[in-house]
Amino acid sequence: MISNRKGRSLTTTILFLLVAYFFLVWLPLHQLFSHKAQPTAIEKQWHRLNNIHINNSIERFPVTSYIPLPTSPVSIPRIQHDFPVESRRERKARLKKRETIKQTFLHAWSGYKDHAWMRDEVSPSSGRYDDSFSGWGATLVDSLDALVIMGLDDEFEIALDALKRIDFTTTPSSYVNVFEIVIRYMGGMIAAHDLTDGKHPILLQKAVELGEMIYNAFDTHNRMPQMRWEWSESAQNLEIQPGEVTNLAELASLTVEFTRLTQLTGDPKYYDAVQRITDVLEKNQQETRLPGLWPTIVDADHLWFDNAEFTLGGCADSAYEYLPKEHILLGAQTDQYRNMYTDAIEAIKKHMLFRPMLKDQDKQILFTSNLVVNRGGSVHQERFLQEHLKCFLGGTVGIAAKIFNRTEDMSIARELTDGCIWSYDVMPTGIMPEAMEVAACDDKDNCPFDDAKWYEGVWGDQLKTDSERHQVQKLIKHERLPAGVTVLRDSAYKLRPEALESIFIMYRITGDKSLQDAAWRMFKNIDKATRTKFGHSSIEDVRDSEPQLSDKMESFWLAETLKYLYLIFSEPSHISLDDYVLSTEAHPFKRPSGGF
Repeated sequence: MISNRKGRSLTTTILFLLVAYFFLVWLPLHQLFSHKAQPTAIEKQWHRLNNIHINNSIERFPVTSYIPLPTSPVSIPRIQHDFPVESRRERKARLKKRETIKQTFLHAWSGYKDHAWMRDEVSPSSGRYDDSFSGWGATLVDSLDALVIMGLDDEFEIALDALKRIDFTTTPSSYVNVFEIVIRYMGGMIAAHDLTDGKHPILLQKAVELGEMIYNAFDTHNRMPQMRWEWSESAQNLEIQPGEVTNLAELASLTVEFTRLTQLTGDPKYYDAVQRITDVLEKNQQETRLPGLWPTIVDADHLWFDNAEFTLGGCADSAYEYLPKEHILLGAQTDQYRNMYTDAIEAIKKHMLFRPMLKDQDKQILFTSNLVVNRGGSVHQERFLQEHLKCFLGGTVGIAAKIFNRTEDMSIARELTDGCIWSYDVMPTGIMPEAMEVAACDDKDNCPFDDAKWYEGVWGDQLKTDSERHQVQKLIKHERLPAGVTVLRDSAYKLRPEALESIFIMYRITGDKSLQDAAWRMFKNIDKATRTKFGHSSIEDVRDSEPQLSDKMESFWLAETLKYLYLIFSEPSHISLDDYVLSTEAHPFKRPSGGF
């Protein structure tokens, strides 16, 4: 009996010591080194505008009858390619590349988390921070769905904990950029909600909190939003006006996010708000100086669309991108967006597409020009300008070609995408600049390279003497202009995603592995040129082998550029284009499949 008691006593002692070790030693150490440990928030040295919060403001121009949301989606043609089963060797190589991209994401995410947590952006070279978009933690919120997509569950939990502490009813900013706030913040929260099947109520709660705030920007005499919204005026129940100078893209690119918010909440006001904008755009689409297209700048106060400048680049891009995407998100229950897209693409094909004059290029490529148009429709000025922001167009045309059965446009989608790939490959660093002008072909079907014409494009006039030709040759050498490029309007690279966006979409549509090869080539060149101690930085000149860093890393580097790269090397079923609509900020929203 005594020996048994001793055995039990020894066992009890050992058990006690193990329990004590667990609570006193192992558990604290585990918590200390756990990835779920909440980072230290960078203190906000804000002086709030009289500590104003926009709660329960009174609408001056309330809506009395909401435009109803379509709720019975119908079949839409399949978008994605029917991919064959890959070999074990192909899978191993693909996953190795994807893992490299994931580690690159974690490098930049860690820099943000350690040095700018809950601020908008980390300064990737200096380790400082910047609040560019209302100070609500733009990188944190914009990256939520990327964390889910890449399977970074611990990091996602940390971000969710931080999200609970963000107050979307006030900001230190004097105005709110409605477009940027909606696509980065609201888009990030809605997508994370959709990707996790609503398992985290805080995501939709915060999306609604932000939606309630932003909805006040629509409280104007004509229900067009004030895009640079003086939010404190609304908070004090003062009247606000829509802008007489409003970017087309900002006004026309809220539909997908607001529609999805109505679908998820059942609150009709969000869809109603953006549908009113669409109705105005549709009404004026054939009344502009270039029927079918809208000018880059519009007067949202008087609903005038008489500006002379037209582009598919900055200030206009996502207005056209959202036409087929909103059609998909609405379940094809209205032909409005189909018809608007049809009118737009026909005008683009007629007036804007051009073939650049290139040397030693084995693929046909396309770019789009910028136009200045007189009243009556005659073109006053045409600039053959290739911009990085235009590189979304290949993917948009590809999606529209599939869902609208416009098979004749698929070659255009591919040639636009290949044009952006060329724009990367032709530069010394393998990185495309923000904007460059090129020599255009007079005949798109017969366009041999002509040195004399290229020289005249660089010079800006006819060359009359040998001295002028010699000066042009010196200028080309000094400016390091690739053959066919006449001037670099902006030689910077700002970590933009648009070219990779179109590569991702066209790869998912065609299954062409050469697109993966192009994406990998681009990734390696970008990573080499932009990597810093705390992330990745925009660079000043894509011609420099060791470019100057601008110490700027916008949230879309994580939310879009690296996400698209990750998806290009993921299984085609991962975020399938037949299951999701990706917003202009690359946030995947669930497509309706039979009611909401």
